[in-house]
Amino acid sequence: MFNTNYQILFTVLSSIIGIYCFVPYIKDIFKGKTKPHLYTWFIWTILQTVGVLAMLNAGAKFGVISLALGSVLCLFVFILSFFYGTNNIKTFDKICLVGALIAVFIYFILNDSFWSVIAVTVTDFIGFLPTIRKSYEEPESETLSNYFFSSLSSFLGLGALSYFSFTTSFYLISLVITNGVCAAVIYYRRK
Repeated sequence: MFNTNYQILFTVLSSIIGIYCFVPYIKDIFKGKTKPHLYTWFIWTILQTVGVLAMLNAGAKFGVISLALGSVLCLFVFILSFFYGTNNIKTFDKICLVGALIAVFIYFILNDSFWSVIAVTVTDFIGFLPTIRKSYEEPESETLSNYFFSSLSSFLGLGALSYFSFTTSFYLISLVITNGVCAAVIYYRRK
């Protein structure tokens, strides 16, 4: 897409913002202000890891670095959610978890980057639904900046792609949209 210098610049910016967005979120978890949703963070940990592998396989190169860092940070928040997470888990959330696990299973059966990225993206969206629902019901239980900066980080990650195609970009585009929607829900529900 861009020459290597621009890809490195976008990689660095995307990675810094991607790491930064977790700092206030993790601080708010320890302060008791943010209560992460166990199912969502479990799904995101798995999916970002699978997404990184599928995008690498499709030639994304630099474009996956911020997602790889995000995978590690998602795992950390998932672990924290056992101790500091929400008790607001409903049947809807359990259905989303089962659907997400089925989609991950399908990913391993398909073993095709194109269909894997579609499965990961759809599964990520399903995994996002419990947090969007919780954010709507309890907007103070989430950290707005996390979702805003995650959206921005994914947007910048598009500029870091070594090869721009549907397979390398679709998941990042979906993260721009879903994180942006979650940020908007939190922002407007707080008003």
